[in-house]
Amino acid sequence: MQPVYKKLLIVVAGLSAVALFFLLDLGRYLSLAFLQQQIDNLQSYYSDKPVLSWLLFLLIYIAVTALSIPGAVIMTLAGGAVFGFSTGLLLVSFASSLGATLAFLVARYLLRDTVQQRFGDRLKTFNQGIEKDGAFYLFTLRLVPVFPFFLINLVMALTPLKTWTFYWVSQLGMLAGTAVYVNAGTQVAQLSSPGDILSPSLIGGFVLLGVFPWLARAILAPLQRAKVYRGWTKPKHFDRNLIVIGAGSGGLVSAYIAATVKAGVTLVEQERMGGDCLNTGCVPSKALIKSAQVASLAKHAPDYGLKPLNPEADFDAVMNRIQQVIKTIEPHDSVERYSALGVDCRQGTARLISPWEVEISNSEGQQTLSARNIIIATGASPRIPALPGLEQIDYLTTESLWEIRHQPDRLLILGGGPIGCELAQSFARLGSQVTLLQRSAQVLPREDDDAAELVANALRRDGVEVLVKHLGQRVAVEDGEKVLYADHQGQSLRLVFDQLMIAVGRQANTDKLGLDTLDIGIKDNGTIALNDFLQTRLPNIYAVGDVAGPYQFTHTAAHQAWYAAVNALFGRFKKFRVDYSVIPWCTFTSPEVARVGLNEKDATAQGIKFEVTRYDIDDLDRAIVDGNAEGFVKVLTVPGSDRILGVTIVANHAGDLIAEYILAMKHGLGLNKILGTIHIYPTLAEANKFAAGEWKKAHAPQGLLKIVERYHRWQRK
Repeated sequence: MQPVYKKLLIVVAGLSAVALFFLLDLGRYLSLAFLQQQIDNLQSYYSDKPVLSWLLFLLIYIAVTALSIPGAVIMTLAGGAVFGFSTGLLLVSFASSLGATLAFLVARYLLRDTVQQRFGDRLKTFNQGIEKDGAFYLFTLRLVPVFPFFLINLVMALTPLKTWTFYWVSQLGMLAGTAVYVNAGTQVAQLSSPGDILSPSLIGGFVLLGVFPWLARAILAPLQRAKVYRGWTKPKHFDRNLIVIGAGSGGLVSAYIAATVKAGVTLVEQERMGGDCLNTGCVPSKALIKSAQVASLAKHAPDYGLKPLNPEADFDAVMNRIQQVIKTIEPHDSVERYSALGVDCRQGTARLISPWEVEISNSEGQQTLSARNIIIATGASPRIPALPGLEQIDYLTTESLWEIRHQPDRLLILGGGPIGCELAQSFARLGSQVTLLQRSAQVLPREDDDAAELVANALRRDGVEVLVKHLGQRVAVEDGEKVLYADHQGQSLRLVFDQLMIAVGRQANTDKLGLDTLDIGIKDNGTIALNDFLQTRLPNIYAVGDVAGPYQFTHTAAHQAWYAAVNALFGRFKKFRVDYSVIPWCTFTSPEVARVGLNEKDATAQGIKFEVTRYDIDDLDRAIVDGNAEGFVKVLTVPGSDRILGVTIVANHAGDLIAEYILAMKHGLGLNKILGTIHIYPTLAEANKFAAGEWKKAHAPQGLLKIVERYHRWQRK
């Protein structure tokens, strides 16, 4: 039987049972009056047939609680009245827990998958909280019987809480309330209504009982904190409110926020202000890409009705321009600017020597500063693979690339991720013979196949030899030539090159920070182990940016920096969990690949149902005018809804076009809102509206349109 029919059968059976309960007026048997009238008969039956009485009671109680039928309170009173306190408590405790668990399982089977698929992204933080502290929350709710237990069963069923956890916590949490009602049942003749049991004082007692776990947690928190810091002596006074280690994007924003709110903050950088992004990453690479784009445009001059230009790259001039671009932007991240803002900027290597102290070493010696909180923002460095023979050559990375002044004739790039693809296309457009080696089946392995294939084809058009499913085995120098041997499906390939570029990823900079001294954990991928508030094992030490993960983007580092700085400075009043719900990124090839949220590959891997709407940019007027009519806008939505799960755009200026979807996802706007927004003609941004139009067309109300068609036909008569 298909799952949908199984669920329908369960719903029909459950509704039928409830309907029969009310149609046959079975509720009259679950009333205090009936219990008081029949108490002698029930006790007599129990004396004659104790085991059968237990079994019948258990079955009826389980059925009542599983179906959420009114009467659990009367059944609990009956347990005390018929069986006495001890036996009644035992029977009711197990029956109520089993019935609640059965209701929990049925609700989970019927509803959880649907709810999680529809609202999973919004419930992500809630789900994480349940996975971590679900038993604690459930126990608190069970302690207070004024909370409707059927509602607790339903809500918990929709979460990731384990069934066994639900059962034993329910058994334990309901015990106190059950005991009160069972005890009242032993005096059932004296009750005029079930409400007599819950006196204001008793309700107050239950509320205090429910609050107790939270009070206990509040009391234990300082003790646990003291345990974490055991062996360390906290300074009586602090030199600073905050010390930030690393002046990349995450460190700069952290220091900026601290200075803005007038906190005492020291920023320590061992190399250059601005970090990788300014000096060796985003800024120089995009400057190189722009020079390469100009060269490519000039080569294609005949496509625009111009005579051939045949440009020749002056590589030294290109690299000089890149340095000039860095110098122009440099003041934005300079010591002078941040000092003027109130940040104490220090040059040197920082090392944690206690949870509150940082030792700063430079050419002038060493100095120790203390701070109430510390933020680690030391970034990442190029990952170097364990490739035999690599030590024989002077290979390039994104850190050393910008120092060369001679353009490689034959450039071999190891790694087909965003960095590898951007550099491969740029150097090919500037005239180098480029080979791109990628171990997986496609370049840009995180992107959907159609997006990656478009980029691979664009690279090939620009002259890049793209080799996928090729694994580098060793490097050698043979007869004065540099050679890399690669494996391709069991066959060895010999590749000759003049310069090798390593672009296989980045690893977090955690060495020499003193993390081992403080027993701060490192995850398997090399990043620092953090909680949802970006705290390490030591709550006053935070981390942001590439060293923190899970995303290694400049804009993500800045995003994390807000949470870390605010939590560090004001966490005693309010702490904020970092929000990763809407994280965009872009690969700046031509065409660009921009993404936010889920793509098809991610959604399929996570088991999330989705619909795909695609608009091909070869139909867009502005793209045709510009001669860049290539790419698409692909939107994933919840089936039957215009709510956006994710967007992938492959197009010229995709990194700019994606901004509209980032805003929409952040603020819960659907495709209907984008469709109803005026877009300037002719612009590339119209692609976003047309994609929304494709969704609307696919979801047009066909039945209503047929009626309207008949109406118009009638109007023509």
